[in-house]
Amino acid sequence: MILSAQEIVRRIHTDRVQEKLVIEPYAAECQQPASYDLRAAEDIRLVRGSCTLVPSRERVELPSDVAGTLRCRSSFGRRGVLMGAGFVDPGFRGQLTLCLTNMGPEDIELHASERIVQMILHEVRNGGERYNGRYQDSVGVVGAKGL
Repeated sequence: MILSAQEIVRRIHTDRVQEKLVIEPYAAECQQPASYDLRAAEDIRLVRGSCTLVPSRERVELPSDVAGTLRCRSSFGRRGVLMGAGFVDPGFRGQLTLCLTNMGPEDIELHASERIVQMILHEVRNGGERYNGRYQDSVGVVGAKGL
């Protein structure tokens, strides 16, 4: 089940630790009916034909019963931008590193705080396991780590 805007906001404001969702800084204008738009943390150029790692402005913390799917906003998709590595496990904490590949005809300038990626939040039934991997507590861009 995909979380609605109402459920996302409820979880942000709840006092129940096991349901608590953190999106900081939260901006009402980024809240969509069934997703939340993540913003670029800094000005950056998406060079034509290249994959660029972009840090999200937001720091997120997902509870153990919520996972996230990341998708490029359609306005960027129409310009040829593709999103890679778009899944956030339950229990993840930190800024997200967004993998954006510009397959369009020209370089694209992203500006700090520009909405670039949708985060769709899903309920994980019978969840309980939490992410505890190498990207936990990420700050800024985190490149690929050894496989």
